[in-house]
Amino acid sequence: MLILLCFVTLLVLICINVPIAVALAVAAIVGLLATEGTGSLVTVALDMYDGSTKFSLIAIPMFVLAGALMNAGGITDRLINFVSALIGFVRGGLAMVNIGVSLFFAEISGSAVADVAALGSILIPQMKKRGYSAPFAAAVTSSSASLAIIIPPSIPMILYATSANTSVEQLFVAGVVPGLLGAAGLMLVAYMFAVKYNLPVEEAFNTKRVFETFMDALPAFTLPIIILGGIFGGWVTATEAAGLAVIAALVVGAWYREFNFRHLRRAMLDGGMQTAVVMLLVAASVLMGGFLTRAQVPQQLAQSILDFTSNQYVILAILNVFFLIIGFFLHSAAAIILVIPIVIPLINAAGIDPVHFGLVVTLNLAIGQQTPPVASVLITACAVARANIWEVSKVNIYFVGVLFAVLMLCTYVPVVPMFLVEYFYR
Repeated sequence: MLILLCFVTLLVLICINVPIAVALAVAAIVGLLATEGTGSLVTVALDMYDGSTKFSLIAIPMFVLAGALMNAGGITDRLINFVSALIGFVRGGLAMVNIGVSLFFAEISGSAVADVAALGSILIPQMKKRGYSAPFAAAVTSSSASLAIIIPPSIPMILYATSANTSVEQLFVAGVVPGLLGAAGLMLVAYMFAVKYNLPVEEAFNTKRVFETFMDALPAFTLPIIILGGIFGGWVTATEAAGLAVIAALVVGAWYREFNFRHLRRAMLDGGMQTAVVMLLVAASVLMGGFLTRAQVPQQLAQSILDFTSNQYVILAILNVFFLIIGFFLHSAAAIILVIPIVIPLINAAGIDPVHFGLVVTLNLAIGQQTPPVASVLITACAVARANIWEVSKVNIYFVGVLFAVLMLCTYVPVVPMFLVEYFYR
């Protein structure tokens, strides 16, 4: 009855357009008042502060800032030029360029929304100019941007690791192979569309041009080496790597001497607001997590499902369906913060590797970013392309199918994402 009261409170507040973080905190306070009285409110502010000041969470604003610096310093343009010279000779090459640059951008920012906002504003107008339909341009940009939360570094992975008390570095390593598989699958679908609709070839392959654009972009290639090399080599933590990413992006941007300070200021403000929303969610989740733990809700849920089945694959199937459903309605950060503290006792009791499960959750949320009505990444791409969200969704379903195939592969063939983790850490 008490849990129902909190759930109804949360649902009503969300329905009247109260921000999720505020609604979550209010629902938790209602539960605390009902179970422990007004004395439990004395430490509310302190608990929220402690929950949102964990060291690993500092990486979130740092990676967002690194992505903003990368775009404002002319780095993105050089990457586009290089990838275009490398694969622009393929039919539908600009769509391939879009996916390829997203793959690289993902290794810097860790944010799909930042990816689609930065690259979409450059590539979508160019695609439309060259005869690509607005829905197709938006679908390619949106789906490839979700690689940003699969390829390390990933902001949702940082949040999951904090909520599940597991290794963010191991999660980053687990995301490498699925991210590359996803990029390859998206390129295959884009090529099939290109052949079907006779989309243009950008330019003939020219070794000299490839070399020139490579040399021009060479300083930018140091960014993923610094970030991923430092993390995988064990020299820095994910949080320290985020700080290094900012410094490296500043140095490379200064080398190119093309800082667009107006764009940088706007990107930093947007990144600051995005980070603030996440931190409010984290702070509010501490209250809800404390209340649920004392009410034994996670333990009861775990026992109920284990009474039904103890098969790991059946449990993963149940949780996959659950996360796919909530992905329709919740932002990825909110989904992680709301749900992970509840299901992690079940994961531990079933003997499922929390790193493997973290990757499964991340892939589910990558799909959720593409499925209306919430679909924050898809909506951003539609806004840039000035395309109807339902028309874009008709095209995007094929790209979402690739992400779903990668999800199924990683869920039921865990060696695919986990063999690098086993090699480096176990």
